[in-house]
Amino acid sequence: MAERKVRVRFAPSPTGPLHIGGVRTALYNYLFARQHGGDLVFRIEDTDTTRFVPQAEAYIIEAFNWLGIKFDEGVSFGGNHGPYRQSERRDIYKKYVKQLLDNGKAYIAFDTPEELAKKREEIENFQYDNKTRTMMRNSLTMPQDEVEKLIADGQQYVVRIKIDAGEEVLVDDMIRGEVRVKSDILDDKVLYKSADELPTYHLANIVDDHLMEITHVIRGEEWLPSAPLHVLLYKAFGWEDTMPRFAHLPLLLKPDGKGKLSKRDGDRLGFPVFPLDWKDEQGNVTSTGYREQGYFPEAVINFLALLGWNPGTEQELFTLDELVPLFDISKCSKAGAKFAYEKGIWFNHEYVLKKSAEEIARLWEPEVRAHGVNDSFDRIVKVCEMMKDRISFVKELWPLCSFFFEAPTAYDEKTVKKRWKEDSAQVMTELIGVLEGIDDFSLENQEQIVHAWVEQKEYKLGNVMNAWRLTLVGEGKGPGMFDISAFLGKDETIARMKRAIEVLG
Repeated sequence: MAERKVRVRFAPSPTGPLHIGGVRTALYNYLFARQHGGDLVFRIEDTDTTRFVPQAEAYIIEAFNWLGIKFDEGVSFGGNHGPYRQSERRDIYKKYVKQLLDNGKAYIAFDTPEELAKKREEIENFQYDNKTRTMMRNSLTMPQDEVEKLIADGQQYVVRIKIDAGEEVLVDDMIRGEVRVKSDILDDKVLYKSADELPTYHLANIVDDHLMEITHVIRGEEWLPSAPLHVLLYKAFGWEDTMPRFAHLPLLLKPDGKGKLSKRDGDRLGFPVFPLDWKDEQGNVTSTGYREQGYFPEAVINFLALLGWNPGTEQELFTLDELVPLFDISKCSKAGAKFAYEKGIWFNHEYVLKKSAEEIARLWEPEVRAHGVNDSFDRIVKVCEMMKDRISFVKELWPLCSFFFEAPTAYDEKTVKKRWKEDSAQVMTELIGVLEGIDDFSLENQEQIVHAWVEQKEYKLGNVMNAWRLTLVGEGKGPGMFDISAFLGKDETIARMKRAIEVLG
């Protein structure tokens, strides 16, 4: 048999914002597809009409556009295996439901929610399976003419898979190896509901993967319990030869404590769990996203790639293209990966360092202009050159660097108490005289002349510099003093010093 082209899929449900765990699943599918010269399919699994959220699909697509994860076909991308929304594939599924019923691989059940609830009260740990289905109202226990009459009368029903006891189900998992399950413990899951004429996840998933020629199913660990059922469905249809290989990824776990990562953890500890801000139908932000928090998409990708997988080397910084040849799905961890969100901040800092001062300045310029600053772009770049190694996010620059563009209007009390000595006003007045006499106000020339003056006067250099910083900045922060004064220029430097002397005395 000829080797099939690798085809993987990412198939979210449009029930709300895309969780960061879903982003990682999509990323691993992308890396696997690119590594094998295959295709990545984007499918929307919208059979759960009760939980459908109208803006979710557009949100998911926008998130992947921002992250740089590109799909080869699917919803909004086109392709030869459509339609790619499950809600548009009703007639396709009906054909396969009929096939299972005709072949005795499934049956029709009429049990009402009340009847099922009553049975759960009667039987501890009740599940609808090979032992209990004989007690229920279904096409296995009822005459055929009665079944047909109920259907003709519009009685609502479901179609359940018929799982026989005594079979060992083998799931060949690329991460977990061989997983063997006895069919006796599996329940006869619902595959189709007449109420909305739509299949459940289980049937739609299998039919779509088969018709879309999916060769590998890479999904979250939470779907591992479904895998034996999916294997049995492939067999029920006679599709064993085209059954995809499975890989169930480890869960993303809470940063602290036990259990899987949730939105509440992000709210509690102050980090996003969604790629973009999520807005309700009125346009109000209800959950913050990585993009709006100031993360670079390449930092988010790098951070997620190493949650549950690593290349086996000391290297930590990878572009998306660099990850493709290194990624090995079989080397993914079986255990859950703790969501160390602080590491995500570290990655963003590293990507700030990798970017040029011009790139950072372009991102920062709108905020600088919003504060009424008219300085040239080149001056904004100079500030970024001096300060970008001190930030993890571009949004941190203005609180850190506003003094370059705005003279202080107040002076930090703690810094004044610590740095403004009894003789500081006198020493700063003397320093103004020294600076006024400097024609070449370059950093190097200032440094040479001021250091010589300090030495000659036998002042403590630290005391002079700390007081000087307070006059120019308003507090004890910023780069080297001569960097600041050279940037501000002679007139602005002296004006700020005179005002501080006047205010501080």
